[in-house]
Parts: sequence; structure tokens; C-alpha cells
Amino acid sequence: MGEEEHSRRSGRQEVTDEAMFKVAKEIVVKFIEVGRLTPASFAETFDQVYKAIQRTVRSQ
Repeated sequence: MGEEEHSRRSGRQEVTDEAMFKVAKEIVVKFIEVGRLTPASFAETFDQVYKAIQRTVRSQ
């Protein structure tokens, strides 16, 4: 059974790279808004958040 067939049977949809990018961006922006992160460290933190989301989504 292919991955697409498995996704269809399990009722789960594939998560796109764009969706993961948007989620990571929203998380990092929220960290900036609440003062937990400065814009100067955006790039490093974004990379860490994106990779954590990617590992979580792709391990499913």
C-alpha cells in the first residue's frame, strides 16, 4: 500500500512543507509578540522551530 493510499485509509491528510512553514512562522512571531524572543534571533529560532515541527510531522 502506497503512502497516499495509507493516508486516505487512515483519514489523515499529508502535511505540506508550506503548512509547516506557516505554523513555524506563527509560533516564532508569537514568541516575539510576548517578549520571549527578539527579532535579532528570528533566523536561528525559526530554523529550530521548523525542524522540530518537521521531525514531528514526518515521524507520524
